[in-house]
Amino acid sequence: MRASIREVARRAGVSVGTVSNVLNRPEQVAEATRVRVLAAIEELGFVRNEAARALRKGSGRTLGVLVEDIANPYFTDVARGAEAALNEFGFDVLWCTSEGSPEKERRCVDFLEEQGVSGLIVTPVGLDARRIGRLRAHGVSVVLVDRKIPGAGACSVGVDHVEGGRLAAEHLTAIGRHDLAFVTAEPETPPLRQRRAGVLRALTRSGHAPPLTIAEPGLTTEAGRHAAQRLMDFGTLPDGVLCANDLMAIGVVNELVRGGVKIPQEVAVVGYDDIALAATAVVPLTTVRQPRRDLGRIATELALAGAEGRNIVLTPELVIRESAS
Repeated sequence: MRASIREVARRAGVSVGTVSNVLNRPEQVAEATRVRVLAAIEELGFVRNEAARALRKGSGRTLGVLVEDIANPYFTDVARGAEAALNEFGFDVLWCTSEGSPEKERRCVDFLEEQGVSGLIVTPVGLDARRIGRLRAHGVSVVLVDRKIPGAGACSVGVDHVEGGRLAAEHLTAIGRHDLAFVTAEPETPPLRQRRAGVLRALTRSGHAPPLTIAEPGLTTEAGRHAAQRLMDFGTLPDGVLCANDLMAIGVVNELVRGGVKIPQEVAVVGYDDIALAATAVVPLTTVRQPRRDLGRIATELALAGAEGRNIVLTPELVIRESAS
């Protein structure tokens, strides 16, 4: 495993800030200390670290992180993963949120570029290849989180959501649920479409009917509550519900319980993300875990390295709790 800046600091007997100064502002470090840190870097192989290479190229020390909805715990965790990595490497971070608006995203990108960020980590909602090309031409490395933009040349890091959808659907059929519903958001983003595709693929292979699809305007608990009301209005409830994210799933569970439905005896519910609230919900939530902080960390390393065209896909995992046990 690659050595971290903290390991270099421990080996040299100095602080992380001192290691950062040796890499960024060596003139501010006493010669004896600088020699000791450089020796530790050499011994541990840290000199080949992607972030260290970026620092040696003289790039700026601030990165921008632009997410779709900072109120959504998924995006908060991604941003925190990025910030933790940036702090470790001695960088600062500017956070922005687009709130799902291409116009606000455009203003945020312009602002971050004006602030002189050396890299941009973004979950795009309207960003196109031309704008990314201009950023890169101005020396700003761009990393897309959970999205790909053909022709942009930007790196991306995401999760195999088709696999995530498959895991969720196969779990429900394995515990004997055959009449399923899929609760999603409208408009449906690429990750949501991929999750639904994974669900459909799994159900087709096992000979089950496609799920009833319920679309709501947003990925919130309130949207989940409204979806549950619609399901109850149909008269006959499905015996399994797959939700596009955990917030929706928590809303579905809460509203069904409020309506007298037993979870999971009558209806099993599976979420997606494994946010902190999933484990502490009134009915602890079975869900598909995304490595959210890893997404932020890896995106940071790609941005600091100034990498181009790399696409990294992480694997989700099923977490079984009471809501679908």
